[in-house]
Amino acid sequence: MSLSVRLYHWLAAVLTAVFLCLHTASGALAAPLLAAPPVGERWFGILVDNEQVGFYHQQIAALPEGGFRIEGDGSVRMRVMGFTKEATSREVYQVDPALALQALEVEQTINGTRSQLSGKKVHGGLLVRMMVDGKRRSQLFKFKGDLIPGPALNLYPLLQELSVGKVYRVQTFDPEEVRIKGVKITMLGEQPTPDGQPAIKLRNNLYPFVDNDIWVDRQGNTLLESVRDGLVVTKAEQPEKLAAVVSGMALAQKDLIYDFSLVRAEPGLTKAPGKLAGLAVAIDGYGAKLPLVGDGWQWAQRSGDRVVIKTGVLRPAVSAAASAPDSRYLASVEGIEALAPVVVAKAQQLTTGIADPTAQARALAVWTANSVTDTVDDSGNALTVLEKLSGNCQSHAKLYTALARAIGIPTRFVSGLVSQDGKGFLYHSWAESWLDGRWVAVDPTFGQVPADPTHLAFFEGHTPAELAPLVGVIGKIRLSVLEER
Repeated sequence: MSLSVRLYHWLAAVLTAVFLCLHTASGALAAPLLAAPPVGERWFGILVDNEQVGFYHQQIAALPEGGFRIEGDGSVRMRVMGFTKEATSREVYQVDPALALQALEVEQTINGTRSQLSGKKVHGGLLVRMMVDGKRRSQLFKFKGDLIPGPALNLYPLLQELSVGKVYRVQTFDPEEVRIKGVKITMLGEQPTPDGQPAIKLRNNLYPFVDNDIWVDRQGNTLLESVRDGLVVTKAEQPEKLAAVVSGMALAQKDLIYDFSLVRAEPGLTKAPGKLAGLAVAIDGYGAKLPLVGDGWQWAQRSGDRVVIKTGVLRPAVSAAASAPDSRYLASVEGIEALAPVVVAKAQQLTTGIADPTAQARALAVWTANSVTDTVDDSGNALTVLEKLSGNCQSHAKLYTALARAIGIPTRFVSGLVSQDGKGFLYHSWAESWLDGRWVAVDPTFGQVPADPTHLAFFEGHTPAELAPLVGVIGKIRLSVLEER
């Protein structure tokens, strides 16, 4: 289902992001299992670490002129990395008998931001008209072959020749990212669901670093989808049961993933984070393919799925020439609008009479920490944060990064772990600025320059795609303190 696609995608980007894709499907071992998708209504529950966080409702109907209409609507609410994700969506897809996309209508609201998309297949591509926050634009997405919409991805193999191990390569349109993606779907054969229901199992690569496993029955109905060994689960439910769960969830307003994302250190810190000058930790379970930052503020060394990180005075010397920043760390980009006149004016105002870059960075970070009210939601781009003066750690980091770049301080947005109480580590975003010939961690949420040594950066970048690798570590890694200084 498309709403669950967005839940996982967001969970991968901010945790790292976002939504997994539930859609009907099935697989078998011979000729095509189905001649057409199953029509009718289906309800699904969305769970994160066995906690209910949302629901999805889907209906498939045959069209008089041929083909099918696939409708879906749902809602999800979850908390992770100190902020809440609230999203609702309504989607309508029209497909031909082979499930190729002909037209679409999508309405979605994510943390209060509403967008509408309408698209139609035309010669040479998909013409999409969009309206986001009252602004309209159109774009032609060129592609060859067919587009299979998200709600039909699991169905597609069932209408094809089937064999165990067969790989189906298709293209799909992602309405949240507003782009065309290539998807590989693998037929794994007949395998029961974890609770023993007879099923056919599929796997796709919609998300980097993790598997998306799907179980469907022989009629093409999705029974279960599981991402990252059950981190995010979408499963078929009876309407009566789901209605009660959704009502209770709305009343409880649970913080559904905070404890799951907390990384407890064993052994842990014996000193308060603010009293440390240096820290060395070992992180086990950190995938060999995941990125890692280790070129200045911290030193990092990987051995298999273990990473050792040293910060502060415990960090070995790093060659400044090898890590000197390039022009991208002064760039004005979407989300970090460093050259916007209002950003430049604010940065200049806050640093008037201050010549030293480190003192300038401190002035910007302290002002951001004191002026931006902490909330559970990311307020969006730097311009919006400056206007609203509210937001979570990502909001603080985006605004500081824009302000620093505006006055010529190379700065990058990073995310990883930080300890606030010495007992455990939470996922967090901050910045690193190039000061005195090296990268220095700057935390504009706490107003720290340099940030305390418990700031352990995993990767840089503020976009959903850049944040996506985080989902590969949440709930999996173990941390042990090797040395405090």
